[in-house]
Amino acid sequence: MSSLNQVELQNLRHLIGNTDTTYQKLTNYASSCVDPQIKQLFTKSAQDTLNTKQKLMSFLSE
Repeated sequence: MSSLNQVELQNLRHLIGNTDTTYQKLTNYASSCVDPQIKQLFTKSAQDTLNTKQKLMSFLSE
C-alpha cells in the first residue's frame, strides 16, 4: 500500500478518534442498562466498534 498523504492521515486520525469516542459511549450505555437484551445490543455494538478502530489503526502501520 502506498503511503498516506497529510489529508488522508488527518482524516484517519479523526475517524480513529470518533470511533474511540463511540466505543466509550457504547460501553458506558451497556454498563448502565438493566434490560439484558439492550445490554447485549450495546455490548455487541461496542465490540464491533472496537474491531473497526483496530482495523483503522492497522492502516497507520502499513
